[in-house]
Amino acid sequence: MTSPAASAALRAQLASLTTEAFRPDLAEIDRLPTDAIAKIMNGEDARVAAAVAERLPEIAAAIDATAARMARGGRLVYAGAGTAGRLGVLDASECPPTFNTDPARVVGLIAGGPDALVTAVEGAEDSRELAAGDLDRLGIGSDDTVVGISASGRTPYAVGAVEHARAAGALTIGLSCNARSALGAASEHPIEVVVGPELLTGSTRLKAGTAQKLVLNMLSTITMIRLGKTYGNLMVDVRASNEKLHARSRRIVALATGAADAEIEQALEATDGEVKNAVLVLLGGVDGPTAARLLRESDGHLRAALDAART
Repeated sequence: MTSPAASAALRAQLASLTTEAFRPDLAEIDRLPTDAIAKIMNGEDARVAAAVAERLPEIAAAIDATAARMARGGRLVYAGAGTAGRLGVLDASECPPTFNTDPARVVGLIAGGPDALVTAVEGAEDSRELAAGDLDRLGIGSDDTVVGISASGRTPYAVGAVEHARAAGALTIGLSCNARSALGAASEHPIEVVVGPELLTGSTRLKAGTAQKLVLNMLSTITMIRLGKTYGNLMVDVRASNEKLHARSRRIVALATGAADAEIEQALEATDGEVKNAVLVLLGGVDGPTAARLLRESDGHLRAALDAART
């Protein structure tokens, strides 16, 4: 049980955080009509993108560093508790179907494990040791990137993850929504998106959560663009795991090549349904095995493989 002195110290610390600040101007929001509350909330949300824009240089630097490590075979690992942890797991889980990545290449860790995705796990977010153990089970090393996510920037699990990863030689990024945070101080690449006090005092699943989602979208998406997972703005590495994605695969090949349906079907058949390979077959005038070889030699970058096919 936390001592009275420790409890008082934590209350004082939280009171100093922008994300925990009380807004007297909204003290009677519960008396307002629903449409007025919705308008206020929408106005608050509209400020988030501007706050993210202020941190674009830091975000871009973190992405370039992450992409360089992943190009050497490293992994991207998110670590957070509560809403922050869930957002990391969500972003990681979207990478295999969107970019055809091995699920082990982009990993989401949440304090308390998978059960914490739907229920609170008592005390999990307060443990630096738990974070260290989770990273040790992954065998974190120098080619990996670990992103600690915490709205407050003080969550022990996220801070502990970054500290442990940095000691292991991994690249570290600290994503928070308070300036001069402990998480930022522990990270090589601090990204502190200050969105201000929440509509509901301390409910950081709101603006802070939205800001974190926007930044995570950038981290994963632009890293994958840098790794050659796209061709222009087309998801040529998409994994066709359902009927919608099968249809999308054919549409992507059509948009990339302008080929007729019959040619697209032949190219996909010749490449075992691999979209990127099919585009190379059609635009580079090569057969399926040659397309696979050229892409291997080009580290999966379609534009480089096309240049090689045309020389």
